[in-house]
Amino acid sequence: MSGNFKPRRDNNQFVFGIRAIIEAIASGKEIESLYIQRGLTGGLYQELKTITNEYHIVPQYVPVEKLNRMTPKNHQGAVAVISPIIYQRVENIIPEIFEKGEVPLILVLDSITDVRNMGAIARTAECSGVHAIVIPAKGSAQINADAIKTSAGALYKIPVCRHENFVQTVRFLQESGLQVVCCTEKTQEYIYKPDYTLPTAIVMGSEEDGIRNELIRTADHLAKIPMHGEIESLNVSVSAGIILYEAVRQRQ
Repeated sequence: MSGNFKPRRDNNQFVFGIRAIIEAIASGKEIESLYIQRGLTGGLYQELKTITNEYHIVPQYVPVEKLNRMTPKNHQGAVAVISPIIYQRVENIIPEIFEKGEVPLILVLDSITDVRNMGAIARTAECSGVHAIVIPAKGSAQINADAIKTSAGALYKIPVCRHENFVQTVRFLQESGLQVVCCTEKTQEYIYKPDYTLPTAIVMGSEEDGIRNELIRTADHLAKIPMHGEIESLNVSVSAGIILYEAVRQRQ
């Protein structure tokens, strides 16, 4: 794991009001999610828009009723959630792994939206020696108190890297010498075929949508878990455990 990793922070905190959110971003607070009222205008909103672009924060535009449900306070059309962890950049982590003489094992989670699945996967990842988890900036479960609890604190111990251009980030991993293994049913090959003793990024997709097609086309290997029952799929956290511990078995 990254030698400069500073993972812990307080539980999620809400920040209300455009000026307060701008100041939170400018002071280096990690924004987990940002909700902005649809149709919001004005100079202060433009200032918020400018700083969110600068810090690569992707807001969600929502009806004012949603913001009113989140807080009875004067939110001015904007509510932010500060993350309990500090996100990392995988571009910084990969060189450190190689410098230590270790073989990278990265877990890429494509649109895992269930908070408890996220926590359970992180717990298994930490136990199995994964160096970092990579998630998309949009369309991923919040790292909140429930996720932290389900992970048994693993989300405080393992670097989580959140990236806006998700497909490009996976390609960066390939360019850095990692093979990309997508765990998917869209193949005849089983998870036992890839050589996980090589630098590896394992990609898991959501149970509803699976792994996005761009990553399927980019992958070096597609691999599926053998299924012998009538139920067609496993919970994604269980699937992650199975393939990660195949990697552990090969690396022992």
